[in-house]
Amino acid sequence: MPAESRLSTLASLRRLLRFARPALPRLIAGIVAGIVAGLVALAIPQVLEVLVDSALGEGDRSAVLPATLVILGLGVLEAAAILVRRWLILTPNSHVEASMRNAIYTHLQDLPVAFHDRWPSGQLLSRAVSDISLVRRWLAFGVVLLVVNAVTVVVGAVLLFSIQPLLGLIFFLGSAPVWFIAVRFERVYSVAARRSQDQVGDLATAVEESVHGIRVLKAFGRGEFAQEKFERQAEELRGTEMEKARASAYIWRWLTLIPDGTLALCLIGGVVLAAQGIFTPGELVAFFATATVLRFPIESIGFLLAFTLDARNATDRIFEVLEAPVDITDSANPATIEDPRGRLEFRGTRFHYADADGDAPELLRGIDLVIEPGETIALVGITGSGKSTLTALVPRLYDVSGGAVLIDGVDVRDLRLEELRRLVAMAFEDATLFSDTVRANVLLGAPVADDRALAEALDVAQADFVQALPNGVDTVIGEEGLSLSGGQRQRLALARAVAAAPRILVLDDPLSALDVDTEARVEAGLRRVLGSTTALIVAHRPSTVSLADRVALLDDGVITAVGRHTELLATSERYRYVISSLEVEERERSLDEGDDEREEVAS
Repeated sequence: MPAESRLSTLASLRRLLRFARPALPRLIAGIVAGIVAGLVALAIPQVLEVLVDSALGEGDRSAVLPATLVILGLGVLEAAAILVRRWLILTPNSHVEASMRNAIYTHLQDLPVAFHDRWPSGQLLSRAVSDISLVRRWLAFGVVLLVVNAVTVVVGAVLLFSIQPLLGLIFFLGSAPVWFIAVRFERVYSVAARRSQDQVGDLATAVEESVHGIRVLKAFGRGEFAQEKFERQAEELRGTEMEKARASAYIWRWLTLIPDGTLALCLIGGVVLAAQGIFTPGELVAFFATATVLRFPIESIGFLLAFTLDARNATDRIFEVLEAPVDITDSANPATIEDPRGRLEFRGTRFHYADADGDAPELLRGIDLVIEPGETIALVGITGSGKSTLTALVPRLYDVSGGAVLIDGVDVRDLRLEELRRLVAMAFEDATLFSDTVRANVLLGAPVADDRALAEALDVAQADFVQALPNGVDTVIGEEGLSLSGGQRQRLALARAVAAAPRILVLDDPLSALDVDTEARVEAGLRRVLGSTTALIVAHRPSTVSLADRVALLDDGVITAVGRHTELLATSERYRYVISSLEVEERERSLDEGDDEREEVAS
């Protein structure tokens, strides 16, 4: 359970001041306007007392018109105060919502990849959208009504006791059980509300995964399986919502029954007192009119408690993200590389993934490798040997557990992240594109975003297919580029890395989805780029090795051999085994996937 959930409700909600502070003046003014409306409503029964006693008790008909005009004026004043309250609070709270949403999005961008590895996207989406919207509604109405109704109840209590102390005591003693019921309700509802919000996040994740993986579900005929899984999760959420509804029904039952019963007792007592001459008819009318005004503030306890608990849980969920530590940050005293040459060195590099128990096995156990400026090294190894992990350490997608990664003799942890990621560009095997134009995707990290850089990058990546798209390079591609074939996505991702004009290019098997002919053309283009760029290429196919000046064999967490491809074939039995394994995988992939060019023609 997160530490935040152990905070009291007040302590948890107090954290919202960070965002709500700019809106506080208008929020406070809105509360004052609401209190004015409540006090005006309480003033009307006092005018009724004077009217009833003067007109009915004394027969003074001339008092009717002035009292009526006063009541009308008070009603107009109350309506105006409510209008002002709403005007004051709505606009600033929309700014608070925008500020919170921007903050959580910015923090998500800053959080390390390890955080995103652990968190489902649906959970993050529900926090950034629905939870923040709920908090905004609570700030706009929940907290305002909470304060306004509390003040109204206190002032109303004073008025009831001043009208008739005995009936006032009966009214509030009769209403006292409501507060005890509210405490019990808080314990039950809070747990169910938090579970419901978490389940909403899980359901959003299920929808996102199903939509994203619709091709797989259809291809394997597993739509019914996904539907059943979704229905189970939806049923769990429905059960939790029913639990919340039962808790709300429980408190609403007592919030309706107890005040009605109390008013009945007060009515009996009031009639008896009036019959004895202790109570005037005007006082009796004023008492019950005041009690009627207090009816909603007292009954709203259940609604406002539920609303506040929902807001508290939403706040906890939001701050679980906002308070997640960003452990990959700029150095306190950042270094800089004045004239970057692109020398890349792994010095005793060790790494293991974060583990809740702290006993995760070490994946990289002391990597020593130097790549000279302008040199290209292919990294080979069996599946799961840590090749992709090693490449992710260069731009600090993860930080080393031990040892260091250096560029031109400077530890990457000492460089500002902005400078480091300007020096290093990556292209991944699983190419991710954004729902934007081809131009925007390719020039995402380009230092100079012009047509020349775009054309050169597309030429190197052999991505001439973009000219056949409806609007050429200005065509908006679908979400994650799924409207394109796998090979097309990889070529655009490769073009994006090339357009960044880095000193160090890290390629994690960026050609795996290409057919042999296209791969050969891309390799020819890459040779032109790699002539002046240091490159580390993860090779999952033997053909990729031909791009490299040297090959490094990664085996059991260490580099066991480095040399030219022909040299290693002659001297390393393990290298020959790995290469032969890659050849087998390549043949199987060709049989399973077919020619990517056919896929492009078919699409």
